[in-house]
Amino acid sequence: MKHLIAIVFLLLLAVPASAACLSQGEAQQAVASGKARSLGSLKGAAGGEILSAQLCVEGGRYVYRIQVLANGKVTNKTLNASR
Repeated sequence: MKHLIAIVFLLLLAVPASAACLSQGEAQQAVASGKARSLGSLKGAAGGEILSAQLCVEGGRYVYRIQVLANGKVTNKTLNASR
């Protein structure tokens, strides 16, 4: 049980309180309107295989919160998606 509590606590720390992530429809609309860059345009900046991604608004700008697999390790990264 202690491990579960620790994991939940760490997950809560991973996303700043000021980040508001968009639904899939909202993300598509932000990209289509030109407000945010597409995830495909940022693949090179990921530094590995993107396992998951979510478009969020943080500090007034669009960012992708991604999980990347590189060299056998999974890491969390934030990529600027604002235009």
